[in-house]
Formats: sequence, C-alpha cells, structure tokens
Amino acid sequence: MSMATLQVSHLQTEFISRAGTVKAVDDVSFSVEAGQIMGLVGESGSGKSMTAYSLMGLIDAPGKISAGSILFKGQELRGLPAEAMRQLRGNRIAMIFQDPMMTLNPVLRIDTQMLETIFAHQQVSREKAREMSRDALVKVGIASPDERLLAYPHQFSGGMRQRVAIAIALLNHPELIICDEPTTALDVTIQGQILYEMQKLCRESGTALIWITHDLSVVAGLADTVSVMYAGKIVESGSVRQVLEQPLHPYTHGLIASSPSRNQHGQSLRQIPGATPSLLNLPQGCAFRNRCERASAACEQTPGIQVLNGRSLRCFHPMTDISEVAHG
Repeated sequence: MSMATLQVSHLQTEFISRAGTVKAVDDVSFSVEAGQIMGLVGESGSGKSMTAYSLMGLIDAPGKISAGSILFKGQELRGLPAEAMRQLRGNRIAMIFQDPMMTLNPVLRIDTQMLETIFAHQQVSREKAREMSRDALVKVGIASPDERLLAYPHQFSGGMRQRVAIAIALLNHPELIICDEPTTALDVTIQGQILYEMQKLCRESGTALIWITHDLSVVAGLADTVSVMYAGKIVESGSVRQVLEQPLHPYTHGLIASSPSRNQHGQSLRQIPGATPSLLNLPQGCAFRNRCERASAACEQTPGIQVLNGRSLRCFHPMTDISEVAHG
C-alpha cells in the first residue's frame, strides 16, 4: 500500500481561557490519499476551520495542539521547527482561506505577490515565473491576465480577489491543498469552473485535497470521501455516496434532511431542533444528545469510534434501518 499524503491521528487542539478550556478539535482522525478529495462538513463552530489551521501550524497562543499526530508523506508536522514548516507552507502544502485578504497584501501588485510565491520555493527565471502566474490566473477564469497582473487587490471585486488567492495556492503545484470554503463569495458559474479545475488537478497531478464547507451539494459533486464534524469531533466519515445516500449518524441525517432540495415545494424547511452547544459548556457524553430524537441514557457516556457498513461513526443509536434513513 502506498503512503497516505496526510494521516491525522487523535488530533486535539485546545484554547485556554479564564472561563475554561475549549477543545476546538477533539480526537480527530482521518487520512487523505494522493489524488483523493475529502470533504469536511458541519455547522459553523463545529471545528472545521480550526482543524485546517492545526494542520497548517497556524495555531497561536492561547491555543495549542495538545495531543495527536499529523503525518504528511510520513513526516510528523506536529512540533516541526517554524522554518521547516514555512518551507512546506505555500510549497508542498497550500491553504486557500475563506477571506482572500488573509492571502493578499493590499499594498503590493498581484504580479509581485505571485512572483514572490514562486521565487520563495523555485529557482526559475522571471519570464518563466511570469508565465506561470499568467497561466494560473487563466486557470481560475480571470480574463486579460497580463493586465490583471499589474493591478492591486483593491481594484478587484471580492470574488475576483478570491480567484487570485486560489491561483496563488496552485502556483507551486502542492501535494496537499486545504480549502476553507473558498468559493462561498463566488457566483455559481465561477464556482463550478473552479470546482472542475480543482477536481481535474487532483486527478491529473495526484494532489490531495481537503475541502471544508457547509454546503453538502458541493461535497456531493466534488469529493470522494466526507467527514462530518460536530462540536469538535468527527461523528461520521465514509465515502460520499455512502454518507449522503444512507447516513448513519442522526446529525448527518439532520444536515441532509434540512437541505432545501430535500423539502417539498410549499412546505416549511426541516431543521435540527435546538442549537449547537458552546464548546465551553458541552453536555456530558455525546454532544449531540440534547438535539437528538434517538438519545437515551446511554448517550450520557461519550461514544467511541465504531466501524459500521464500511464507515466510522460515533453513535450509540446509528440509523441502520434503510427505510428510516430514506424517509426520516
């Protein structure tokens, strides 16, 4: 068997405050193979972005990775010296943020920022670097690339800035790309184009991709596998087809059932009752039990990870009845 591009085991990221300790990422494990696309889905505040920042080594005090392992091509990233991590970032591992201004410097021209990204990790001529920059802009749907290279970020719309940020992430042909809802601000046509290009990139170059989103329709059309997060934990993971067509965890089922496309015209949208609990004040045992119709006294204990029907989940009462899943 070939080595996974990324192997995350029992990752835990904590933030210590006066009010207590927040486990933003709690015992998270997953792997992504070369050329594979993994969707990471869940509500806002579920820990998706914090998982990404942990993988990139972007957790600052009072936060810290308190446990677990992050293996990139067999190399342990946890505890890696800052300079070694900097050499990986933007080169072999790239991240695309939801806010493009986390990537772009507002006072530098686009060509300056793209060329610096290339020169930081590759020894090529200025002409070659400029050609690479131009090609990357075209790939994300930016017309008149030579003109756009001479512009500043403030001269672009929000959606255009995001496309530039995505182009920069692709410049050094990384082996792993982590995308934190990068197409949220884009119109559907451009979103579709970028999803197609990312999928094509993974298939042709073997790049592993983690796509973080709350949009299940994006995951359905893009990803190979999906992991569903709730209150800092992954509660269900498996192939996209398995999880979306026959969810086993009640939270996953609730997410899918609340999608507008699953509701009949004229009827009220279904929703998961209650609200996501504060990570400072999680209920004892399963964090979802106060919102779950299937909860029992057993759910006052913390569910471990079990493997069922070819996927992993944390639940004492999985939805194993197919008719229940289809019509629940």
